[in-house]
Amino acid sequence: MSATHQHGPSDGRRGFDRRRFLTTAALGGATIVGATALGGIDADAAFAEPMPSLDPAIAKATFAEGVVRQIKGSVLEVHGSHGERHLVQLTNATSIWKLTTTTAESIHTGDGMYARGVTMPDGTLAADAVWVNIVNLVTTIRGITKDRLHLSHGDHALVGHIHPTTTTASYLGSAQTSDLSRLRIGQTAQILGAWRPEDGGIDIARVTAGH
Repeated sequence: MSATHQHGPSDGRRGFDRRRFLTTAALGGATIVGATALGGIDADAAFAEPMPSLDPAIAKATFAEGVVRQIKGSVLEVHGSHGERHLVQLTNATSIWKLTTTTAESIHTGDGMYARGVTMPDGTLAADAVWVNIVNLVTTIRGITKDRLHLSHGDHALVGHIHPTTTTASYLGSAQTSDLSRLRIGQTAQILGAWRPEDGGIDIARVTAGH
């Protein structure tokens, strides 16, 4: 899973509430952290530069990444890439991305994840946003079929799965479109999507070609 550290669609009051309140049942008791203002919640936000918090009560956002090893209720035990261990608390305000915006029920043990949130007094990360199995790779297109792109990334061959209702393309920095007909074999393509642990493929959210 690739992760380094912008804005997803909001739907009126729900989007406002997510920004304004992060509600968590931390181990030490119920806690409300106000006005997180930690950044966007779409897929691109996982790779955006960290932004300073707009809430004076929150010095900065905290980030965690790794593999989900255990799920206990709404708490994820995550083992990081460098041996660290995180406890990530999901809340009713947590945004969860796994190819599309989804729910906590879509998170499984063995999934890779990247989370942004606020560190609680007990060390738990109260998550504002979680991106599950997110990948962002520069590849070369080696083959094109109706529902798949055959890709190479370095020495690795990859299969990118196209989803008609989800997958979009952007050409030479143009707006996103569902028209993939301008993709060509041999093109360099940046793939933003969700890794599939079951077969090693990628569910494609967006192909950026010609950059």
